[in-house]
Amino acid sequence: MTTINRLSRIALTALISLELISCFLRTQAQDSRSGQWIIDTTRGSNQYQLTLNYPSTKRGFGNNINSFSLSPDRLQGLTSAQIMSSGSPVRFQIVRDAGTFNCEGWFKDGKGSGSFVLTTNPAFAAELQKRGLAAPTDDQLLSLAMNDVSIAFVEELNLQGFERPTTEQLVRMGEHGVSLEYVREIKSLGYNVQSLDLITRMVDHGVNPKFIRELDALGFKQLPVETLIRTVDHGVNPRFINELAAAGYTGLTLEQLTRTIDHGVNGKFVQEIEARGYGRPPLEQLVRMQDHGVSPKFIDSLKELGFQNVPINQLIRMQDHGVNAAFITKVRSRGFTDTSIDELIRLADRGFNN
Repeated sequence: MTTINRLSRIALTALISLELISCFLRTQAQDSRSGQWIIDTTRGSNQYQLTLNYPSTKRGFGNNINSFSLSPDRLQGLTSAQIMSSGSPVRFQIVRDAGTFNCEGWFKDGKGSGSFVLTTNPAFAAELQKRGLAAPTDDQLLSLAMNDVSIAFVEELNLQGFERPTTEQLVRMGEHGVSLEYVREIKSLGYNVQSLDLITRMVDHGVNPKFIRELDALGFKQLPVETLIRTVDHGVNPRFINELAAAGYTGLTLEQLTRTIDHGVNGKFVQEIEARGYGRPPLEQLVRMQDHGVSPKFIDSLKELGFQNVPINQLIRMQDHGVNAAFITKVRSRGFTDTSIDELIRLADRGFNN
């Protein structure tokens, strides 16, 4: 083979390789606009659960998964008869401002799955630019369509006096679950947030309209947003408040409720202490019990050794000095019987356990 022929073959191989790489990149770009869908319906509910699974557009491999609820009327071309059939091929669309999901697949007994292809909407980018925002990239368009970020959402932010978002901020809000409905509901509850970061934090921390309404019904009205976030973060929810109220602890401030739950005092602990004959101790005493490790199990172990109805302050002293069931049993095995709590504490302090 001549040198010229060898060079020609090398050049041809290089051209083929470049074409294969180009084809692969085109395919990857196409794949970022397609994926799989799953819809699950619940009888008696007016919402369906939609899950979209699609290749990541970021460098590397892996998939993104978006799951959210939507009303049946958002599924254009899909009938309830098809959804509840004993098996039916389906084609339908989910139309959003940033693009349309063209779906096909199969439904049976309220459950369906299949594939989708997203067709982005160039007019959406033009509308954003009219409002002074940068045209979204392909990846941003995909995210905006996935999370149903609409022109109505942008206009609502403007109407409520939020600072004008960037396109990147719109993407971030959508990905964090800040929706048009959420923004409107928060406003209807009397909150004039006006900060993009703050309303995103509200969603991130689980401050939803239902939570706000439930707190309002319990007398905690128009709380500052930061207080709402802190309340959720510490686990102070209506269920916890009602549990304490049922145990007789009412009229507590949020600060008291937060301190109580932070120290592990919940409805179950209160009931267990009451069941062991301690009635309804002050909350601060219950907090001290938890802090010092005085658990229902600790109380039971002492009762088995004959220590009945020991005052809470004494229980705390015993635990602090290491006077537990194992220590008492050891003391008794060495001939120290009928020993008082104070004597047991002195023995523990003098290193009897060593």
